[in-house]
Amino acid sequence: MKTLKISSKNYRKAIKETTEAIKQGKVVVCPTDTIYGLIADATNKKAVEKIFKIKKRTKTKPVPIFVKDLRQAKKIAKINKQQENFLELAWPGKTTAVLERKKIKTNLYGIKKKTIGLRVPDYKLIKGLFKKIKHPLVETSVNISDQPPITKIEKIIRHFKNKKLQPDLIINAGNLKLSQPSLVIDLIQGFQILRS
Repeated sequence: MKTLKISSKNYRKAIKETTEAIKQGKVVVCPTDTIYGLIADATNKKAVEKIFKIKKRTKTKPVPIFVKDLRQAKKIAKINKQQENFLELAWPGKTTAVLERKKIKTNLYGIKKKTIGLRVPDYKLIKGLFKKIKHPLVETSVNISDQPPITKIEKIIRHFKNKKLQPDLIINAGNLKLSQPSLVIDLIQGFQILRS
């Protein structure tokens, strides 16, 4: 498990290393606009399965997907005009939208067969990754399932230090501002809030 402290001086290096790690099928602890998350290439089955094992998460509980923008979202989910109008206001930001999944050639892992939870994060590092990575990214909070999110970076590093299952890379951006996980809204059944 490698830790890389990110700053304005090594920002490009951090983007490069994180991009390479994700393309190699590795799992990365990465800061986001909400909390630290475990991220991986959503098209890489082994990487996504590793996230489920690290989190001790049941496979019946899907994970959210980061997408670059609304255009990429429309390639993998059915989005009508009303939903599009809402997402244009909500994205980029802290809103995960549950939508009907399209049948596509590219396999995406860790999600339900008929629905998918998508989000466009508003965070410089993630935006930088999407300039280099064409695939959607699986993203879920660092904590073990059903336990509170971990916001302090030193606690995250200690949490994984002696674990048998570890992420491959931790991007250390310091302690993030106290924030809640994203708002989750089901846009299939009208506008139903699943998590606030």
